[in-house]
Amino acid sequence: MATVLLTGGAGYIGSHTAAELLEAGYDVVVADNYSNSSPEGIRRVEQITGKKVKLYEADVRDAARMAEIFRENSIDAVIHFAGLKAVGESVQKPLMYYRNNIDTTLTLLEVMAQFGVKNVIFSSSATVYGAENPIPYSETMPRGTCSNPYGWTKAMMEQIFEDAAKADPALSVVLLRYFNPIGAHSSGMIGEDPCGIPNNLMPFITQVAVGKRDHLTIFGNDYPTPDGTCRRDYIHVTDLAAGHVKATDYVLKHKGVEIFNLGTGTPYSVSEIVEAFERVNGIRIPFEFGPRRSGDLPESYANADKAAQLLGWKAVRSLDDMCRDSWNWQKQNPNGYRTE
Repeated sequence: MATVLLTGGAGYIGSHTAAELLEAGYDVVVADNYSNSSPEGIRRVEQITGKKVKLYEADVRDAARMAEIFRENSIDAVIHFAGLKAVGESVQKPLMYYRNNIDTTLTLLEVMAQFGVKNVIFSSSATVYGAENPIPYSETMPRGTCSNPYGWTKAMMEQIFEDAAKADPALSVVLLRYFNPIGAHSSGMIGEDPCGIPNNLMPFITQVAVGKRDHLTIFGNDYPTPDGTCRRDYIHVTDLAAGHVKATDYVLKHKGVEIFNLGTGTPYSVSEIVEAFERVNGIRIPFEFGPRRSGDLPESYANADKAAQLLGWKAVRSLDDMCRDSWNWQKQNPNGYRTE
């Protein structure tokens, strides 16, 4: 079976994708510098699947280290997850984001070329649609004006992959635009484990539920939405990971560039997520409203028809599943992968 290298594969989405790829019969190699992840996540993936992962501590910007990994393994395809991903932090530290995210991509493509590896899947984001495009977003729309440096790095990296594929007709590139992944593996063994203050809604909710934080702050309740809070296309991380397996099957057989949205097509508001979490898990989440965050759009959701047609993929897990699995992970792992 083919061997897939996951850069940043010990992170939240990477670890769930590693589990799904192993279950589908792929061999998995992971390179991660653990800046926002833990090798424990991959150890648990091995427990879940009963299969081994070849794990390297490596910064993807380090060309010599990456060449070593490609030399030691016969890599058929790469899924490029490695990158910094906090919107707010990117506004405060733009140079760090541009340097890290674009450097990892350039180094990866150079090393792939050196070793003749022609198949790559990129972990992109719905943020590249910007504010100008109407919702729901579809893949035929042009990239828009991004509202933060994190989004701009994703848009620039998409352009880099597209230009590389134009220059090398043998290159097969799949750009996956994620919407809002939440939830955790149904075993409760792997899940989202943010370092420091969470940037995403669900880990904030679960940390309040487990007693690590005394309340949730909802940023803005005056948006032009039914309840005034932002609406997003939340997708279960296991559905998202399954999309990567389908994308891997696809990238190995096709040439050129294809873009796919990975979302459910159904938006939920922040208030609806809090209500669903309380209802499903029987836990009250104290919250207060705060000011809007800069760069947040009122609504964002996918048209996911293309992934259904070309990849044979669609999200199957419900909002209740997302809330139940998120809490199952957090209550079993109140400190994430750390034991203190």
